[in-house]
Amino acid sequence: MQDETLLDILKKRGVSRRAFLKFCAAATSLMALPPTMASAVAEALAKAKRPSVIWLSFQECTGCTESLTRSFSPTLESLIFDAISLDYHETLQAAAGTAAEAARETAMKENWGKYLLLVDGSVSTRGGGYYSTVAGKTNLETLKEAAAGAAAVVCIGTCSSFGGIPYAKPNPTGAVPVSDIVKDKPVIHVPGCPPIPAVITGVLVQYLTFGTIPDLDELGRPRSYYGDTIHDRCYRRPYYDQGKFAKSFDDEGARNGWCLFELGCKGPTTHNVCATTKWNQGTSFPIQSGHGCLGCSEPNFWDNGSFYQALSTPIDSVAAAAATAAVVGVAAGVGVGIANHHAKAKAKAEHETVTVNDLEK
Repeated sequence: MQDETLLDILKKRGVSRRAFLKFCAAATSLMALPPTMASAVAEALAKAKRPSVIWLSFQECTGCTESLTRSFSPTLESLIFDAISLDYHETLQAAAGTAAEAARETAMKENWGKYLLLVDGSVSTRGGGYYSTVAGKTNLETLKEAAAGAAAVVCIGTCSSFGGIPYAKPNPTGAVPVSDIVKDKPVIHVPGCPPIPAVITGVLVQYLTFGTIPDLDELGRPRSYYGDTIHDRCYRRPYYDQGKFAKSFDDEGARNGWCLFELGCKGPTTHNVCATTKWNQGTSFPIQSGHGCLGCSEPNFWDNGSFYQALSTPIDSVAAAAATAAVVGVAAGVGVGIANHHAKAKAKAEHETVTVNDLEK
């Protein structure tokens, strides 16, 4: 099957040409390409070979894998994972022990320089990384070995992208993000705690279609998914612009669906597609369910904390007059972004002062 094209595989599974073209249209939309590109995507996918994918799990909770498996057939997710060769995944693979490690080593050898390496979880570095090991090897050792032959590395979730919760102070395992270790390969960050399944597979679609990685922002995240804030895409945004805010989770404003900004929602400073792609077949996302965004796809989200405290930016003027609410609301949003930028820089500086020596003392 390694030499079969995606079109060959889909035909074997009884997928019609019409269904394949619908698949290509969905892939085009997922990659934020114009509809006119659908035919080019179809041509590229028809010839695409089944790539080898190795998924490494380090300091994580398996939530990212759980998220990915919450897909519904016949979605883009299921089609993509029929079309790749997932050669190693500790949670999903049938093999165990020596056989599992042999499968990983074989996949690396046979696809050297061509396979995609997906990493879930932060990397322990304290004491050489002995806090997290698999098959007698530290995660640090395994990552270096696997990354050496990878075409690109995709960090699945906030832990591998930015360190996540294991990286939070006091960081007893010396956890670091993958990009602190891998410096000579393209590294794509797909943060979220956990990420939305369609975002994970969208990156694979891009690679499968064009053999390239997506356009990335300054934090290494695909712009098509992380280019805008949740606030900018949120259906509650008009209430923010009008100065209508819930004051508690059970007051009249909350029952009327007003903005959750004053209850600590981090939507204005969090970049993700939660508000549009949503979860569970587009059913809902946290804000729609009545809870403010925690900012989990941003660096240091756990150390930044203040999950139920409003972002520190003047917003009183937003509610001053309905006639100017929209203009003031946008200005407030810009202010929030500037304030959060400085907050992130301060948090990172404070975090980095907690060294291994400090912990040992």
